[in-house]
Amino acid sequence: MSTALADPASLDLMFPQEFISSEVSAQLPSDLQIRPLASTDYKRGHLDVLSVLSIVNDLGEVAWVNQFHAMRANPRAYFSIVILDKASDKIVGVGTVFIERKFLRGLGSVGHIEDIAVDKSQQGKKLGLRIIQALTHISESSGCYKTILNCSDTNIPFYQKCGYVKKENEMAKYAPERVQNAPKL
Repeated sequence: MSTALADPASLDLMFPQEFISSEVSAQLPSDLQIRPLASTDYKRGHLDVLSVLSIVNDLGEVAWVNQFHAMRANPRAYFSIVILDKASDKIVGVGTVFIERKFLRGLGSVGHIEDIAVDKSQQGKKLGLRIIQALTHISESSGCYKTILNCSDTNIPFYQKCGYVKKENEMAKYAPERVQNAPKL
């Protein structure tokens, strides 16, 4: 199935294309494109790729688009990117960095990398590395004094290859199911 690839300038993007490193873009195979998440990417399989990471509760396109617009309404906070297979117009890789503003470090900012996923059919092509490079570039270009991420022990070697070092520990407390399903504030 071949479709005409949409020009990023014609899409409703989460943030401007210029935030993505041209160096990283140039390192991708010619049949792939890296760009910001678009409001039409639900149909391109955004949630399908995220399902590589965890269980994805698909609440439908309307809910997905509403979440996209809520995130985009916080400019310079959320930066979700995708890697698109040009021939199929399907997403094959995703990732997000969100910028946390701090009172520490002279009112500094920290970039948090989240939800890195590559479609199983595309793994082994350094797409995860390119996503990390692109998100780190956005974080650093936004003035963040550090960029952090959480990962499983099995993924530590991959992130070390990306230039990250193991530091401290992660703790988590999951909300009870009844709280997770409660109306959001």
